[in-house]
Amino acid sequence: MSNPVADSRSNRAAVQATNDDASASKLSCVRKGYMKDDYIHLFVRRPVRRSPIINRGYFARWAALRKLLFQFLSSEIHDSEKGYTKKQILSLGAGFDTTYFQLQDEGKAPHLYVELDFKEVTCKKAALIESCVQLREKVGEIAIISPDKGQVLGDHYKLLPVDLRDIQKLDDMISLAELDPGSSALSQASIVILASTIITIEPVVITSAFPFNRKPSSSSLEAATVISALSSKPAIKLSLSHLRPSP
Repeated sequence: MSNPVADSRSNRAAVQATNDDASASKLSCVRKGYMKDDYIHLFVRRPVRRSPIINRGYFARWAALRKLLFQFLSSEIHDSEKGYTKKQILSLGAGFDTTYFQLQDEGKAPHLYVELDFKEVTCKKAALIESCVQLREKVGEIAIISPDKGQVLGDHYKLLPVDLRDIQKLDDMISLAELDPGSSALSQASIVILASTIITIEPVVITSAFPFNRKPSSSSLEAATVISALSSKPAIKLSLSHLRPSP
């Protein structure tokens, strides 16, 4: 009989390992000229050279996500009471993603960018941000950086630790992030929910709330709980009509 605790730890470690693999693959793309990222090398200890098909796959994902981001950031979402709303981005399972730093360089950063991931990941990222001037200046001079807590708390950027399966803790972290319920929200990941909000979560998560013709995996069941919880939060009002599972 399998040990649920051991299985959970194993699954958690496997998910975290994909972060290092993804970062190395992105750096491979950058070095081959597929895309521009002036920060990803800071997060990779052992550079590797990926095959052309892997490079092209990561480039396609990068280009598609950037297009969605820019469409969202350039849109004018009007609120009858508050006027044009300030943009927010909520990145779930952010890992060592460098999108915020790139958006800063391009003058396209939103009013608030929030990243959530396992504490083991956010501790490493917070430590790198604290030790690297190139990153630290992007999160603001008055940002509070706490590598031991896995937190970065700035006016416009927040990095927070949470297991996305822990709904109560997730709720607490979203509150700590100070997301504006009246603002537009964007979250990036592997699946996309299109409305005035874009949501992505890794691993992909769907349950009976979002039925498909195939049986969902265990990771899908875990993720579905997250989507269901987020959809009920006032800070993240979602339209689920365009939800589509990954192949």
